[in-house]
Amino acid sequence: MVGSLKLFLFRVFVAIGEYVSLISGVCTAGIKKPPSWALFRDQFFHIGVLSTVVVGITGFTTGFVLAAQSIYQLSDKGLAGVTGILVGKAMITELGPILTAFMVTGRVGSAMCAELGTMKVTEQIDALRSMAIDPHSHLVAPRFVAGIFMVPLLTIFSMLMGIWGGYIISVLWFGMSPATYYNPMPIHITGFDLFTGVFKSFVFGIILVTICCYKGMKTSGGAAGVGTSTTQSVVISYVLILLWDFFLTMALNAFHAEFS
Repeated sequence: MVGSLKLFLFRVFVAIGEYVSLISGVCTAGIKKPPSWALFRDQFFHIGVLSTVVVGITGFTTGFVLAAQSIYQLSDKGLAGVTGILVGKAMITELGPILTAFMVTGRVGSAMCAELGTMKVTEQIDALRSMAIDPHSHLVAPRFVAGIFMVPLLTIFSMLMGIWGGYIISVLWFGMSPATYYNPMPIHITGFDLFTGVFKSFVFGIILVTICCYKGMKTSGGAAGVGTSTTQSVVISYVLILLWDFFLTMALNAFHAEFS
């Protein structure tokens, strides 16, 4: 039992070291020999543009559900007027960043890991090295840069779609006046709330891209190994996103309370 635990901890520390080494290698390679603009453009399009539909639908339907539940639960208490604030706060500070990161991980991160994993087991990455092409710069850096830029932008889009979805269900279905829904938002939703959501999405973008690329670059064992790495990359990304969401929430709010 003790031996198995030591072996597990050893593998965890080795994986952490390899992960940090990958990030360091990507940053170093990207600075020394930046990839071509075409590689960045393709990843911006793949990660950002092609994810707008699924992110928009997720944010919109989440706003629908939040508004409906708020009105159903609070109307008999005379608090239905806070629906707009509740939807806005929830979408901006929590649900927008997390759901966007989950959707991007499921749509882009899994494909990213499978693509790199397939290249690894078919020795295409070794072929790049034999041609003096750094895989970190050519394969990982464009995905890394695109992820940290596009995930926050997708998160803002998800926030807006969620607020709009809440407006649609509140005004058109439940008959709430637009002023009741929108007017309290500028008073109770602050710039710190927006900063919190955008900063979280920035961190989540780094997590999901680096984890998926790391698992893809470390794939072994043929087709079965690609499937295993893809599954592990999604699960690990989800768990780390949830853990970091808690830590960031506590740290940012403590910082805000201390210096505001």
